[in-house]
Amino acid sequence: MDVLHKDSQKQIGQFVAEDFRTAAIFNKYGIDFCCKGDRTIEEVCDKNNVDCNQLLDELDHVLNSSTDQSIDYKSWPLDLLAEYIEKKHHRYVEEKTPVLRQFLDKLCKVHGQRHPELLEITAYFIASSRELAAHMKKEELILFPFIKKMVKAQLDGTAIQAPQFGTVENPIAMMKDEHENEGERFRQIAKLTDNYTPPSDACNTYKVTFAMLEEFEKDLHLHIHLENNILFPAAIKLEQLFV
Repeated sequence: MDVLHKDSQKQIGQFVAEDFRTAAIFNKYGIDFCCKGDRTIEEVCDKNNVDCNQLLDELDHVLNSSTDQSIDYKSWPLDLLAEYIEKKHHRYVEEKTPVLRQFLDKLCKVHGQRHPELLEITAYFIASSRELAAHMKKEELILFPFIKKMVKAQLDGTAIQAPQFGTVENPIAMMKDEHENEGERFRQIAKLTDNYTPPSDACNTYKVTFAMLEEFEKDLHLHIHLENNILFPAAIKLEQLFV
């Protein structure tokens, strides 16, 4: 590939970390910016058969357009960002999961015979909801408290005791692996739903359920992005101050 653009070797996670509006461009081309944000523009263009310069031109257009809606998460203190993720994204998962499971169960009973893919979609979502519940608890009880402890120690100018898990990189590696699992589950759900397109005979519950699944995936993408591309790298860097 004849790549001329200076940003062709920049990681996609960096683009989204700097300005989340770029996520819409990556999503348009089917590029996973959250779980696989450590790939370069050139890599993802080669894999997805996308014109690299065209993609970068579209990213430049977004980055150079002014808006007040872009939130600079990178500038937030880490304890605030961890709290935000927990209160906004963890709570979102907790609130939407039982509603979606109820709707999916209903769709399977009413439409499962004519649309057997609903059974697979439901199985993927149930597995995801169970894993996410356990995943979020590990963050809330182990990882996030340690990040907040590091922030406080830095502000107070005090030392911190080494955690039982050794280094913050250990739970972070586990969380990133679990993020990848959930990303793959939702890639399968998106495929089975034809990117959340209800069939022609879909009732209102069908349409609402697919719309909710799509919203759930978008929230999960932002959730994972905030952790993988902003919170986790900054926490690893912060820990180095105490070594």
